Amino acid sequence: MYVRREAVLSSQIEGTHASMMDVLEYEAEQERAKDSIDVREISNYIRAMNHGLSRLHELPLSRRLLCEVHRVLMDGTRGGEPHKTPGEVRKTQNWIGGASPASARFVPPPPEVVGDVFADLERYLHDGPGTHLLKAGVAHAQFETIHPFLDGNGRTGRLLITFWLVERGVLRRPILYPSLFFKQNKGEYVDRLQAIRDTGGWEDWLRFFLDGMAQTAIEATDTAMRILELRDEHRALISSRLVRKAHSGLELLDFLFGQPTVTARMVEKRLKVSQPTASALVADFERLGILTELTGRKKWRVFSYSAYLRLFSGYQSRT
Repeated sequence: MYVRREAVLSSQIEGTHASMMDVLEYEAEQERAKDSIDVREISNYIRAMNHGLSRLHELPLSRRLLCEVHRVLMDGTRGGEPHKTPGEVRKTQNWIGGASPASARFVPPPPEVVGDVFADLERYLHDGPGTHLLKAGVAHAQFETIHPFLDGNGRTGRLLITFWLVERGVLRRPILYPSLFFKQNKGEYVDRLQAIRDTGGWEDWLRFFLDGMAQTAIEATDTAMRILELRDEHRALISSRLVRKAHSGLELLDFLFGQPTVTARMVEKRLKVSQPTASALVADFERLGILTELTGRKKWRVFSYSAYLRLFSGYQSRT
């Protein structure tokens, strides 16, 4: 859910309108799920995050890894057309704001030097001075200034932050969503990055970045503690009320923390039980108040672990 949360927020910064619930329904492959470009972009962000985290066991954070991540991120989306060369460093000029470079707010380095400045960024990360958090802030700003791809630079640059902190051991798992702070302060986020390019305003940017990381870390930690409390509460409820079904009930509860929107069919497949057993267990969870039915239908019903989802700010229930 932390990865989903970051994916939704980071994509929304770039104008994506899909919600967390849209993504969860899409993952559950329900008939009413919105298979839209917006949902696909968020789904791709999740895949890109997981791909990058997996590859960190084999590759350092590098141009090669970020190009792989970018290809996954752009697959089948608005930035995934062949002429936008997903997964490849750009070979043409791009710009930020305005109809042309002449009217742009910022024009990144020309394509013939992108390879060199990307290499400089890699060297800074792995050989240059600075603490891990400061390096994350510098690297993100420098990546956005290089703007090495024709599309998806903002999202890739925010993924870079998480990859770096995981690679350096600052995070054991990606349970931080810095895009929450960036989205809440989008105007200042953009202005601080631009001030680096205009006036060399590095100190103001790093102060803003570190403040955001601190706020996000506090919120993420608080969410983690609430998740543990909720898990203990519902484990106790299941053990005391379901008794003979407690083993299957606890297995379903664990499943819900990874997939908080389910159908009886999904439960049947995951727990490897019969259809009547799965339906009965879902009904038990609904009776206990753990699951909430979303559709109002008699068939193909979708259930949500709403108490868990509410722990992630910004979740909007449809019930």
